[in-house]
Parts: sequence; structure tokens; C-alpha cells
Amino acid sequence: MQRFEGTQDYVATDDLKVAVNAAVTLRRPLLVKGEPGTGKTVLAHQIARAAGTELIEWNVKSTTKAQQGLYEYDAVARLRDGQLGDPRVHDIANYIRRGKLWDAFTRARSPVLLIDEIDKADIEFPNDLLQELDRMEFHVYETGETVRAEQRPIVVITSNNEKELPDAFLRRCFFHYIRFPDRETMQAIVDVHFPGIQKLLVNRAMDIFYEVREVPGLKKKPSTSELLDWLKLLLHEDMPPEVLQNRDPTKAIPPLHGALLKNEQDVMLFERLAFMARRGPRA
Repeated sequence: MQRFEGTQDYVATDDLKVAVNAAVTLRRPLLVKGEPGTGKTVLAHQIARAAGTELIEWNVKSTTKAQQGLYEYDAVARLRDGQLGDPRVHDIANYIRRGKLWDAFTRARSPVLLIDEIDKADIEFPNDLLQELDRMEFHVYETGETVRAEQRPIVVITSNNEKELPDAFLRRCFFHYIRFPDRETMQAIVDVHFPGIQKLLVNRAMDIFYEVREVPGLKKKPSTSELLDWLKLLLHEDMPPEVLQNRDPTKAIPPLHGALLKNEQDVMLFERLAFMARRGPRA
């Protein structure tokens, strides 16, 4: 893979470019953490796009087991077919279901393998993948075959920090934390998604957005993706910039706030702020 420099649709900061290229050089998984909505998952898509290769995506859930990424043996289906006299039962390979790692290992060209939200799974999940990610091979006990990576995939692993990952796993990864974009970077991101958008609208929208993020006691700060959703709505509703520029301070909740505030506690917090603003300072 050539050096990753971002793409036309993805603004990559210098430190993120360094992290991606270092992980590829070291042939280690890239572990990416950061606030939800900061583009961790999209990063894997853009690495695949920049490399001109396939993305294989493994979305981890709380019930996901590491073995499912390798393969699963469907003994129940084989038993049923045996009872029905199906000749398929004589070849156990008919009941082996390939997992995402198997798919990635057998591609003729190095793909990008995304293991998304690894921290959702059981604490043992990362450790159970150590050997396979290190050696880029695993054994299929039912058939006696060994599956080896023809071309080592570029592995991107994301985490929302819901739980700590084991030290042994962390040692085998190249780590990068995606910091929340500063205003200049955010402007570049907005320009990519909304070329030609009114500067006055964006400036005032970003003023409000960063003000909202700084409100003490906010349970969930709005993310990059939520700012983009909010701008999309403002444009769709043809909201004049003056509505944001001259916003009444006694109405603390921004217009179309459902794109920014994602739970009732935060909405109630802004309603209390509006009430306090209406009362004004006490004599």
C-alpha cells in the first residue's frame, strides 16, 4: 500500500496519517479510539478506498465470540441432514461457515479488515484473537486444514472505551486516539461535505455547536457526525443565518436541536438554562 494521505472525502490530520502508515509498516493492527462520531469506522473505509482494495467489516456485538471470526461448525445442521439421509453429511466441510478473518486471509489481494467496536464484546474476546492476528493463520480442527493469510490484511480495530482492553492485546497494536477536531479541522470537514455552503451560516452554527459541547453537565456531547446532520437539516429547512446569529438567549435550545441533543437529560438541562436566562440576574 502507498502511504495513506487521506482521501477527497475524508480529512485526515497529520498525526492520523502517521498512525495509519506506521501500523502498515509495522504490520500490526491499528487500534483506534475516540469519541463516538469522530470517524473511527469511516477511517477503515477510507483506507480501503485509498489503497484501492476490499473492505471486510466485522461488527462486534456483546454476544460475539472470537471463534465466529474464524469459522463456525454447524453440528445441528449436519445431524439434521444425517437424519434425512442427505449425502452432504459425508463431507464435514459442508458445515463449516467461514468467518471474517477466514475471508480476509484468503483474499488474493491484501484487504482492509475492520473489527468494529471491539470493546462491546466479552473481556476475553481480544485475547482470544492474539495468536491469529499475530501469526495470520489458524487451524480448522474439524477438517484438519490450516488457513494462512495469502496477503496480510491491513487490520483496523475500533473501540469506544466502554471497557479496558487487555495489556497483552494492546502490546500487539499500534494505538491512535482521534482527538475531537479543532475548529480549523472541523471547517475543513464541513467544506468536504458541503462545498460552497454559506460561511456565515457555518460560522454561527459552529459557534453554537462548540458552545453546546462546553455546557457543564452535558451527558452526551454532540459529535462531528451530529454537526454534519444538523447543518444538513439547516440547509434543508433553508434556515437563514440570522436565525442563528440573533438567537434569543432565553431560548437556550438551538433550532432543530434533535440532531445535536440525544437524550432527555440534556434537553432538560438546556430548558433549565433557558429558564434561568429568562429570570435574569437577581437583584
